[in-house]
Amino acid sequence: MTKTLHIDVEDERATSERFIRTWKRAEAGEQIESEHRLCFESLELLLKALTAARWHLLKMLRSNGPLSIRGLAKRLERNYKNVYEDVTRLRQVGLIEKTADGRIEFPWEFVEAHLHLAA
Repeated sequence: MTKTLHIDVEDERATSERFIRTWKRAEAGEQIESEHRLCFESLELLLKALTAARWHLLKMLRSNGPLSIRGLAKRLERNYKNVYEDVTRLRQVGLIEKTADGRIEFPWEFVEAHLHLAA
């Protein structure tokens, strides 16, 4: 089974409606597959959380596997403090995780982003 993270840009109402639909399906006895979803209220908030530097950090973890923050900073050729701050924020939103031995990992095989442009 692949581990996929779904990223959505949707308002609170849309998130609540999706939750209620899923709840009703579960109450009706339908099989509901577990999914991992990260929702942002606006594209601006998504882009604030996932900057170009953070995207590069994610790609580095994906291609190299779990790394210490210091090792990650060294490979990225960035200041430790800035990498630490980026790692902290990416952990807060659920894009990366800490391993049992304290290294940082990107646990997703796939990340799917759904952006809805509405007037």
